[in-house]
Amino acid sequence: MDAQQALADLTEVSSQIQAAVVFDDKGKVAGSTHGNGEALAKAAAELLAAADELRPGDAPLTQLEVATAEGSVFVVRQGEATIAATTSANPTVGLVLYDLKSALRGVESAKRPAPRKRTTTAAAAKKPAAPKKASAAKKKPAARTTKKKPDAS
Repeated sequence: MDAQQALADLTEVSSQIQAAVVFDDKGKVAGSTHGNGEALAKAAAELLAAADELRPGDAPLTQLEVATAEGSVFVVRQGEATIAATTSANPTVGLVLYDLKSALRGVESAKRPAPRKRTTTAAAAKKPAAPKKASAAKKKPAARTTKKKPDAS
């Protein structure tokens, strides 16, 4: 699905999100819930850059929350795509992050090429199935023989 549709679905399922934007690693906005998506994308990118500088290690941050008395800003990064959202005060953090990750996965899956279907050639399609092996002839059970006990005399 495209970014705009993913954001529409996101705001429909998450009542906590006030505004959201999807952008790439170069800052290009792919979709926004309001007209000023560029400003939110720029602010989110700056937050990620500042947080990356503060934390040790080589791996970049994948998620971030900045909370204030008025509300929160959430940023989730996956590969080259990033989604940022604002909420009112005291959001359900885990739920908001889950919703943002789901929306971002929807956008990312739309970018991947569809898996190719296996096609068969006309000759292979017309080729008859291999004949089934004839089942082995059923053997008759061996006749039971009983030994007679010699008469005791």
